[in-house]
Amino acid sequence: MKLNEDSEILAENKVLLLYILNKLDKPIDNDNLLKLTLSVKEMNYFYFQQFLLDLLENNYIIGYTEDDETMYKITDLGKETLSLTEDILPGIIKLQIDNFLNEEVDEAQYKDHAISEFTPKNEHEFIVNCKLVKNNVPIFEIKLQANSSKEAKHMAEKWENNYNDIYPIIKDILSSK
Repeated sequence: MKLNEDSEILAENKVLLLYILNKLDKPIDNDNLLKLTLSVKEMNYFYFQQFLLDLLENNYIIGYTEDDETMYKITDLGKETLSLTEDILPGIIKLQIDNFLNEEVDEAQYKDHAISEFTPKNEHEFIVNCKLVKNNVPIFEIKLQANSSKEAKHMAEKWENNYNDIYPIIKDILSSK
């Protein structure tokens, strides 16, 4: 999908983000909004960020910083726009979101979970951001440099799959005298 190719798909993806934000009781950070979105629809990270930027620029959502995290929340204009455009979002996607939010979001707030993402610094360098969140509060974060997208993806996956083993080792090293 190219960003200027299919305006119906672009509109659907923006409505999807508005729908998710409208269903949440409270603001959500970028990482968790991306994970929620990807749980129901495959989407390129950079397109996701562009959709967020478009929604921010049109005042359909607001973004603010809280504890070094950008949090997003739907505005009244966003809710009004959603009520006019919600029909373009397929019913199956709405059902998936509703089911996911009912089952997963409350549980995820109270348990430990790892978050990782990587972003390009330039053509050959990537920054991998690994976090550990407990009770919806980041308790550990580390940024690492990778020399290829393959290495960055490997580091991100390794963190998410092995954070229970990795975090105690790092904490022990840093805590020792």
